[in-house]
Amino acid sequence: MKKKLILESGEVFHGEGFGAELETAGEVVFNTGMTGYQELISDPSYCGQIVCMTYPLIGNYGINRDDYESIEPAIKGLIVKELCDLPSNFRTQITLDELFKKKNLSGISGIDTRRLTRILRNHGVVKGKIVNADADETAVASELKSTNFPTNQVEEVSTKTPYANPNRGFKVVLVDFGAKLGIIRELSQRNCDIIVVSQDTTAEEILLMNPDGIMLSNGPGDPEDVPHALEMIRGLLGKVPIFGICLGHQLIGLACGAKTFKLKFGHRGGNHPVLDLEKNTVAITSQNHGYAVDQESLKGTDLIETHIALNDRTNEGLKHKIHPCFSVQYHPEASPGPEDANYLFDEFIQMMEDFKK
Repeated sequence: MKKKLILESGEVFHGEGFGAELETAGEVVFNTGMTGYQELISDPSYCGQIVCMTYPLIGNYGINRDDYESIEPAIKGLIVKELCDLPSNFRTQITLDELFKKKNLSGISGIDTRRLTRILRNHGVVKGKIVNADADETAVASELKSTNFPTNQVEEVSTKTPYANPNRGFKVVLVDFGAKLGIIRELSQRNCDIIVVSQDTTAEEILLMNPDGIMLSNGPGDPEDVPHALEMIRGLLGKVPIFGICLGHQLIGLACGAKTFKLKFGHRGGNHPVLDLEKNTVAITSQNHGYAVDQESLKGTDLIETHIALNDRTNEGLKHKIHPCFSVQYHPEASPGPEDANYLFDEFIQMMEDFKK
């Protein structure tokens, strides 16, 4: 079926639709990963977004049962240069097209993803819509310009009911702002007794669980759209060790008096170099975020910058001067991506041990 991608700026890309036969609108972003499309599709942090894959061939190893990062994808759509209909991998169970049909998701293939990526790099992320081939291009572009997308993505993807992932080690409360399953997997491998709670859980409710540590997860959207989380974080600081990832990192920054800002086109992919300022080492990291902590705003706070991105020198890590609390902007659980930063989970375990002593 013929489809086209229309941007709010008026650019039109013609291609072939795949997945469900529906039109879908969202913020158009790009990801530089060569692999990992299954984890990307199921990453809750992509809620409300249409993702353009810069690597030209997508779907070549199919979809398997093991690589999901959530049960239900929150992504709005996918844009690829070439869609593989005959994947080759011993774990393959269904094709990418079949998954999109089953999950009622829409995608488009056969477009010039290089051109689209250059538009996003030059002009920043834009609103876009995957539509049928006969759609009125001028009307769709005008509609996109006047449309304000929802800002409650975190509420949409967070668990509504607390649940446990039992074990015999440290009790960790994972605040779910859109948590990837990789975070639960890494904590479980370290024998953590995990309780996953909703994004609107209060500090008082969390402390009643008597946790040894708090994990603030990744999640979608603008951190300023989750103001209630700031009060929760302030109520936990100094009372229990805290580790924040991605959105959790930005929320720690805001809770401690720093500011955040929207990046021009964000960091999305599995090949982002990050410098650890304390260890003077570099890790290649997996990233997916459109906002960052403003480094200038750290002055006068109790936060210390610990990591920076080597591509654009933006902030990638923080720690608190007084309380046991640290965070990173990237994904130490990878999924997909390199596991260079996996050691941060061990540092979280060590922090909980030291705090207990």
